[in-house]
Amino acid sequence: MTPENIKDLLLKTLPECEIQVNNEGNHFNILVVSDMFNGKRAVQRQQMIYATLNDQISSGIIHAVTMKLFTLEEWQCRS
Repeated sequence: MTPENIKDLLLKTLPECEIQVNNEGNHFNILVVSDMFNGKRAVQRQQMIYATLNDQISSGIIHAVTMKLFTLEEWQCRS
């Protein structure tokens, strides 16, 4: 599975999000910036991502995921 495949999967369930995915083998780093995360705790945000990728994780296609998940406001404050 390529980073582009994962990005496409995520965009289907998280439209209008800024998504970046890179990998080292089957370990993936995911960055998502979206106002869909407004009012959600970190674990709720992660659950949104895991819900989309669950089949790939369960099958072993994706071995590990590191996530950085921000609202637009949080992302802008980092700059």
